[in-house]
This record gives sequence, C-alpha cells and structure tokens, in this order.
Amino acid sequence: MNSKERYLNLLAGEPVDFIPRIPILMRFAAEYIGSDWGQFAADHRVMTKANVVCNEYFGIDQMNTMSDPFRETEGFGAKVSYSPDHGVRIDRPPLADGVDLSLLKKPDPETSTRMRDRMDALRFYLAHYRDTHSIMGWVEGPAAEAADIRGVEDFFIGLLTEPEDIAALMDVALDNAITYALAQIALGVDTIGIGDAVASQVSPELYEEFILPRERKLVDAIKGAGAIARMHICGNITHLLPGLATLGLDIVDVDYLVDMKTARKVLGDRVVLGGNLDPVADVLQSNPAAIREKLKIARDEAGPRFIVNAGCEIPSPTPPENLKALCEPLTWDD
Repeated sequence: MNSKERYLNLLAGEPVDFIPRIPILMRFAAEYIGSDWGQFAADHRVMTKANVVCNEYFGIDQMNTMSDPFRETEGFGAKVSYSPDHGVRIDRPPLADGVDLSLLKKPDPETSTRMRDRMDALRFYLAHYRDTHSIMGWVEGPAAEAADIRGVEDFFIGLLTEPEDIAALMDVALDNAITYALAQIALGVDTIGIGDAVASQVSPELYEEFILPRERKLVDAIKGAGAIARMHICGNITHLLPGLATLGLDIVDVDYLVDMKTARKVLGDRVVLGGNLDPVADVLQSNPAAIREKLKIARDEAGPRFIVNAGCEIPSPTPPENLKALCEPLTWDD
C-alpha cells in the first residue's frame, strides 16, 4: 500500500496497513535541506525539494504547499518581504487605513505572483507524485484572510464596531478562496486545507454569526468539486467545535490545547482527527520513546478515524530522530 492509497483508504473508512502521517513542515523542511524559510516561501522549487526530501526520509504520506498565510494577501495588493527567520512578512496590510474594498487588487491564481507559485508547486507534485502520494492544496479561510488584509487588531475591533464592513471584507476573501481552491482542484489535488487561525480568538456567538456561514460556503465548494476538506485552526477551538461539527469537514486538525476525547465527542465519528501532540513539549523537547507513547494516547482517544500529526507545525529545531519517531508506522494494535 503506497502513501496515497493509505491516506485515501483511511478517509473512505477502508482498511490501511498503518495510520497515515501528515505532519506540518515549513521552516523545519527548509532548513533540513540547507535552505531557509524565506527561500522556501518565495520559491516553489525550494518548497517542493524540501517536502520531497522530508517525505522520503521521515515517511510522510502527503505532499503539501503550506508556507505562510500571505499568498492570497499579496494577490490583494500587499507588499511582502522575505527573511530566513520569519519566512514572509506583510510590510503593510492593503486596507490598513480602513475597509475600502475598491483599493484591493483582484487576485488571480495564475497571475498573482505568490498564488501562482503555489500552483507551480502543485504542478510539480502532480507530475511526479500523483499516483503515490496525497497532494494537498491550501487556501486561507475567510476570517484569516480578512484579518491579513485589514490587519489583525483592526479586524477584531471591526467585528465589534463595523461588523457590516468586516462581513463584506470576509465575503471578498471567501470568493477568492473558492476561486483559488477550485483552481487547485482542477489541477488534480485530492485535498484542500483551510487555514482560519484567527477564528479561535472570537466568541462562539461571533464565530457562528460571521465566520461559520462563510466557512460553510467554502467547504461546500471544495467538497462539491470532489476534493477532501481539511480545517486547521490553531489554538484552543473547544468553543468552536459545535459549529465545526456542522460543516461536513473530512479532516480537522486538533491542537494540543484541545482535549481529543472532547473533539471526538462533539465532532462525531465521521470526521478524521489529526493531532494533538504539543509541537514543543511533546515533539521538540521530547524523545522518541515518549513521542510514541503520546501518539498512542492520541490515537486511542481519537479512535479509528485518526491521522498522525502534531497540534500544529513541527518547530524547526526539532531533532530529526524525534520527527522520525512521530512518523514511524503505527497501527491500532501497537
């Protein structure tokens, strides 16, 4: 059974030889091949090489294109800068001075520089790994992208003081995310990941009024096009779980701040849960034997609809033997 078969079988509820592994690697992968995070984010050739090398050495079942949250933001008009230690930064949010949607550029998957770079990465993966590995595209969720365009602090303030304007901005972000997701699916990816990190910082009421309906439209578009939908919201999302349970997601990443048993109870038996090891305490600062024990606990709490991952990105200083332990084949009988 190859990586793609293992991954798709698990999603379909079919037997697998062992649990698929999909840890999030960005800066770690870049530095593992002697590059840096800035180059990884700026050049799909560095990104794909880093992922290929890490997937082959550590045993990872998915090729991904995660690097930073600002690919679509650059398409909307943000100027970005790259650095070895921080990857990508926005020099100034496009709507830092107020929600004037007319100031935004129109992003395009094939002409916006950083969006196209992800498309080029996917073309490389599909040309070489379509039959052997899951290949995941990525988009920013409506709240995360709106926060990048407006500025995170002003986004949160705006949800309270100018909700209609922020809602309109999220609609623009949503439309672009759907366009971008469908373009990636048209290339041939099997999965689209959605990053909506800032959603963890709002109340259940604000989430369910403003963010959840827009996430639902995005998930519906992804699944309607025949792809797997994966949600990644960093942090403690316990208060968002009832809403997330209504989205029809295929995979939900569970950060270490969320109790896995609670996530399973609220999200139900159908969704695949990934995580929920603490990337620092349980991976970076741990040891192979302890990592295996933590992983078994997560597996047992999540049940058979489980996929190997840490709660979030693997930190760059993680000892390679620790990541190797995380990705060592694990069955439900081990």
